[in-house]
Amino acid sequence: MSNPLRLGVNIDHVATIRNARGGDHPEPVRAALVAAEAGADGITAHLREDRRHIRDDDLTVLMDTLTIPLNLEMAATDEMLQIALRHQPHAACIVPENREERTTEGGLDAAGMHNKLADFVGQLREANIRVSLFIEPDPRQIEAAIRLGAPVVEFHTGHYAELTGAERETELRRIADAAALAAKNGIEPHAGHGLTFDNVVPIAAIPQLVELNIGHFLIGEAIFSGLDGSIKQMRALMDEAR
Repeated sequence: MSNPLRLGVNIDHVATIRNARGGDHPEPVRAALVAAEAGADGITAHLREDRRHIRDDDLTVLMDTLTIPLNLEMAATDEMLQIALRHQPHAACIVPENREERTTEGGLDAAGMHNKLADFVGQLREANIRVSLFIEPDPRQIEAAIRLGAPVVEFHTGHYAELTGAERETELRRIADAAALAAKNGIEPHAGHGLTFDNVVPIAAIPQLVELNIGHFLIGEAIFSGLDGSIKQMRALMDEAR
């Protein structure tokens, strides 16, 4: 029996729905509590520079309320660093961020941004915040994570999710090889982006992966089966894959 695979539920798009009308409904913290009850091992929230979904007060309420770990997704900016140091979430996942993008479009160029990231990662680690780098499943980026001293990497699975047939199988092997390389070098490998009921099992079956972070699909599926139902089904698929 392989090790259990953790599920982190991203609640950003509960906030997207709330913000579409203004006001306070639906509450992201309520979704986080439902997710925890349904089997989520952690909650992910992306505080973007433009605050398009999660807001600063959401982060405060989540930190005060959650009994499971909070993973703060954030850009590598001075503002976000200070917010992370002030709130001290369990983990901080550093992601690339473009103002005009609809969602995160790819992995962080940790190799090209080494000098900028070095102090950033160092300060988070000194504050006992687990640092994760959201990267492509690329040996060059894993080597950069090793040099930076990041204990965790999260592999971008968006390309895998978009591909079909032989191309998807090639990308799956690339993710599996990257997970093995990260684990061999003492880095905990995670994965996420674009994962659904239909494509999660091959990713979940990669033995070195420790955690999957899934958000948009689960929130969308909740319209039809409820948030607890969508999370429980995803949890069951992940468990069966192991």
